[in-house]
Amino acid sequence: MYQVLNPFFRIVRSPKSYNSQVGVPISVWQMSQEDKLGIFEAGISMPDEMNSLQSIIQPTIGVFTHLGSAHRENFKSSRSLLLEKLKLFKSCDCIVYCSDDTLVDQEIVYQYEEEKELLSWSKTQRASLQILSEIGDGKNTEIKALYKEKKKEIHLPFCDVASIENAIHCWLCLLHLGLSDKQIFEGMKDLQAVAMRLELKEGQNNCLLINDFYNSDFGSLSIALDLVNQHAKGRKKIIILSDIFQSGFKIQDLYTQVSELLALKKIDKLIGIGNDISSLSKSFQCESIFYPTTEAFLKTIDSNVFNNEIILIRGARDFRFERISSALQYKAHRTILEVNMTAMVHNLNYFRSLLKPQTKLMVMVKAFSYGSGSSEIANLLQYHRVDYLAVAIADEGVELRTDGISTPIVVMNPELHSFETMIEYHLEPEIYNLSVLKSFETVLKKSGLKNYPIHIKLDTGMYRMGFCDSELNELIEYLRDNSHFYIRSVFSHLAGSDEEIHDAYTKSQIEKFEDWSNQIRSAFTYNIDRHILNTAGIERFSKAQFEMVRLGIGLYGVSATKQDQLMNVSTLKTTISQIKWVESGQTVGYNRKGKLNKKSRIGIIPIGYADGFDRRLSNGIGEVLVNGNIASVVGNICMDMCMIDLTNIKAEEGDAVIIFGDDYSLTKIAEKLDTIPYEVLTTVSRRVKRIYFQE
Repeated sequence: MYQVLNPFFRIVRSPKSYNSQVGVPISVWQMSQEDKLGIFEAGISMPDEMNSLQSIIQPTIGVFTHLGSAHRENFKSSRSLLLEKLKLFKSCDCIVYCSDDTLVDQEIVYQYEEEKELLSWSKTQRASLQILSEIGDGKNTEIKALYKEKKKEIHLPFCDVASIENAIHCWLCLLHLGLSDKQIFEGMKDLQAVAMRLELKEGQNNCLLINDFYNSDFGSLSIALDLVNQHAKGRKKIIILSDIFQSGFKIQDLYTQVSELLALKKIDKLIGIGNDISSLSKSFQCESIFYPTTEAFLKTIDSNVFNNEIILIRGARDFRFERISSALQYKAHRTILEVNMTAMVHNLNYFRSLLKPQTKLMVMVKAFSYGSGSSEIANLLQYHRVDYLAVAIADEGVELRTDGISTPIVVMNPELHSFETMIEYHLEPEIYNLSVLKSFETVLKKSGLKNYPIHIKLDTGMYRMGFCDSELNELIEYLRDNSHFYIRSVFSHLAGSDEEIHDAYTKSQIEKFEDWSNQIRSAFTYNIDRHILNTAGIERFSKAQFEMVRLGIGLYGVSATKQDQLMNVSTLKTTISQIKWVESGQTVGYNRKGKLNKKSRIGIIPIGYADGFDRRLSNGIGEVLVNGNIASVVGNICMDMCMIDLTNIKAEEGDAVIIFGDDYSLTKIAEKLDTIPYEVLTTVSRRVKRIYFQE
């Protein structure tokens, strides 16, 4: 809608998906006297939320895109969800919608037919815009329709169902707004995919790249710059920015606002590319340099000039800024692990929704954040204000502190030789027996420190580390008048909270923990937090959340009971290096294990057991996803590569291969290996490049 209307109106709109109770007011606050049209998205997840959004937006034209099933669990029925959504349109003069959804059609007609203009479109019946034909060639779609007894036609540069439905909604709305057939046709055929992600990639010379290709919209520039500041961690901040097209502003006003925004976000340097931005070079306050074209910049680029910097690469499609990213990117293994930061935040918020507002949250980032990358994940969690981070050993905590993480960090397995390091980097140890406590006290005395925070672990039935019932009195006596320690928390670990068969045992652990922890707390005059719930415990035993809980594998998208509530975070992918035909009777790979019983088309992919693709998945046990199809592993998995059967799959060299992700879950691989998702994630080698992106 924005792309087609932007040449004709000065438009204010929702930046990306700012459609929530917080996002909508932020969007509306952007309005100014100069704006002629506002396009705002409103979304709800709970009953009684839409009234507040309606009063903020007060729309005059309503576009009902899709009923869907999202958040259906919070409503009695699909109809009750629909009724909540339709509250948005009570101030509208007209409503645009698809009448092919019978429930939507009936309810809109029932509520609004007498007082509003209803504009419907349909593929199956008479409507304001009646679709006559839809022809696609795999890349483009031609749609013909009837509107007010006149034939209309648009061409779309995509074929997926969702994009086509969205475009038809826009088409009907544009006709209502009075655009000509030519204006609509030209606007529709040149539609660009809406930018949905900001990618973080490792650059050369310790640089961090944020790719925001094909997005030169001024409205979302602030969001991209916020991400720069979120991940800067002491790096110099640079933006490579192209001309901004069709902003609705006069060119001088536009770049004055860009300059003010760069100053507000404390950007150190601008590299401007394009004739417009170059012509107004004097408008910018920060250090800046300008080039007329991307080609001119690439001719002068020297990756060694960039060192320990964060670089936002943001440009209109015509400038093809992917070439700049390629030049600056660290060249590594073609096998990558994509980490969806937006999905991680979604999962974090889901678990927070199960907690009381005052309950604190400790998040596990041990073992390289379950294979996802330590400092990147810790930085995200710090930004979202978790109360504690937890690592396994002191070295992991030191790495986070070195990378600028200031959130309190607990070391779950402190080693005696690391105590001085822990003190130096303000790390808080788990104390699990008197011997460790006394050793740590000796180091504190040498350092002259008092009231150092510690976390006491109780063994309520896991039978690993922790104080037992019989040791509590001695522990309390030792700590009660000891000025060197401050007990920050008391905690224990559940042995089987994810399986119903162990529920009685879990409840007994919780009862023991409450009793033992109360004995400790009653002996001290200050508050001591308690925590026993892990991810599964948060979901299944939320009444035992005490003052804090510990979130682990759930953050990364794995649930014991509510998998449908979580989003996949990690996608391990690679590409096909080579494809070859191999005759029947031949063998593939080491030890000649992969014997072929027919002529087969074999693909070689650059991932092996050194990358974390377990060798136990050899010889047909393991599977990967190629262009939506399952391909079996052929022969033994090698250290750096393996072979897959592409005989019945349309695939070419260079095509993507998914090891696990949205469409082939981590859990499936874990089941084949008779293990748990934790192991699969944590064994992804560090040599596999992590790419972080934000929707």
